[in-house]
Amino acid sequence: MTRETIEKKIAEFPIFEYAFLDPAELNFHPAVRSICKSECPQYGKSWSCPPAVGTLEECQERCTSYQNAFIFSTISEVNDILNMDEMLATRGEHMAIVEEIKENVFGDFDDLLILSAESCALCKQCTYPDGPCRHQDKMYPCVESHTISVTEICEKKNLSFLNGYNVITWFCIIFF
Repeated sequence: MTRETIEKKIAEFPIFEYAFLDPAELNFHPAVRSICKSECPQYGKSWSCPPAVGTLEECQERCTSYQNAFIFSTISEVNDILNMDEMLATRGEHMAIVEEIKENVFGDFDDLLILSAESCALCKQCTYPDGPCRHQDKMYPCVESHTISVTEICEKKNLSFLNGYNVITWFCIIFF
């Protein structure tokens, strides 16, 4: 599939911005993993988060084993950016778009790595670490779990990160 074909197909979806990346251009920052460990309540509690996603080296190797990457964003407006429940409620819309893009744009690819926003929320209680993931085909690790800085990509590719006071910007990277 060519870049032009992807761009033509992606135009059908309500995404805000997108860019293509060479996975070899990505920087992997161990400090991002440290932030996960010290600040995220999902650390060690989800298949989509560290340490379940693998070591820093495994994550980097996984990402750079692909020839191409595609990053896109969606935006959602909320009444109060400080209301975490309201903010996280908009994630479902983003994830529905991720699923549609996976199927309708990248459906011809046998091997994809999809990294998205936040820890997986498909199950009320994750099976980690006692059992296998119930939804491996829909569970996407968060970008940060792989020590990738979205803001760094945004700066390199001229993508918007902050889009207004009460606007949430969600990101997804698809490696193919």
